[in-house]
Amino acid sequence: MDIRELIPIAKKASEKAYAPYSGFKVGAALLTKSGKIYQGCNVENASYSLTNCAERTAIFSAVADGEREFSALVVFTNTDILFAPCGACRQVLSEFGNEIEILIVSKDKEKVTTIKELLPLGFSLNQNKK
Repeated sequence: MDIRELIPIAKKASEKAYAPYSGFKVGAALLTKSGKIYQGCNVENASYSLTNCAERTAIFSAVADGEREFSALVVFTNTDILFAPCGACRQVLSEFGNEIEILIVSKDKEKVTTIKELLPLGFSLNQNKK
């Protein structure tokens, strides 16, 4: 599957976001190496530190379903600028491999990257792997 095929899934996931405090809705679509797709959206909380990002929601759903190997992730925000995964999401993603392809998408921009590029010298079991 081409990573761009995940964009509409990530967009739809962003519409499900629970963001009553910031109004900033994010959607994610995660492709596993087995071909399954998991969606995630951000879920805010009045206690901001308890908020969960779209990327981690998708990853945790996949892991809860027994998946551990991921090949691609699309992160969508309906904004004019690109927003890369936050530090916490980068750390969680790095746990599952440094070569996961990531496509960051906004209204009219996109950028392809990897966790290795977003989190150089990351702290994980995979830090020295490809």
